[in-house]
Amino acid sequence: MRNRDYSEMKGIQKERHHLNHNWQHNRISAGIFFIVLGLALLVATNDLFNLGSIGSYFTWETALIFVGVIMLFNLKFTSGLFFIAGGIWFLQDRIFVITPEVFRNFYWPAVIIVVGLGFILSSILKRKY
Repeated sequence: MRNRDYSEMKGIQKERHHLNHNWQHNRISAGIFFIVLGLALLVATNDLFNLGSIGSYFTWETALIFVGVIMLFNLKFTSGLFFIAGGIWFLQDRIFVITPEVFRNFYWPAVIIVVGLGFILSSILKRKY
């Protein structure tokens, strides 16, 4: 009987620790969200990329990049990198001065290399935690 009570208590403690960890992770994610949003507003209001009005900064392409950055901070490297790569791909005509041919020839191979590095980095970081 005592062994059973002890194992039940151990299970409750483990569950409590798991819930507390998820709560802290959610708060960190919310904090990162507001920091990235604040930085995006700072860039938009000061027109740092010379896109024009504030409305031209907040498009579906920039939303992809925004979600990708949040994913990177949450240690979801592969999906975060693909979101960022997709957003940059669709914004290329408006923000880059590199010739389109050079950009198209090197962009996706570079993205695939960076995703490979992301896999390696995420496995190293997840092993530590």
